[in-house]
Amino acid sequence: MQTKKIKQIKVELKNKAALIQCAEEFNIVGDLTRLKICYLLCRNGELSVGEIAKIIDVSISAVSHTLRMLKEANIVENRRDFRHVYYQLKQSPIADRVRERLNVL
Repeated sequence: MQTKKIKQIKVELKNKAALIQCAEEFNIVGDLTRLKICYLLCRNGELSVGEIAKIIDVSISAVSHTLRMLKEANIVENRRDFRHVYYQLKQSPIADRVRERLNVL
């Protein structure tokens, strides 16, 4: 992912009021890290764990843990490409609702 795109996404994520409001509406993604990850996947399609960690300034371990929780909640799905794991929002009722709400931000 290009540095310019990463900077643009970081600016979007600074709208904490909108993120917090959305977090309150979606208890399943009720913390800012989970919500930021959903937002990134909603806006950018498929991203690797490393890309997500770099964008939101969180460790790869923390991102992996959070993605595991979102996967168990049927919100994201993944695919492996050698050493990299890529995630995207899943086609499911809860993921569709998250996608619908996050596209409004």
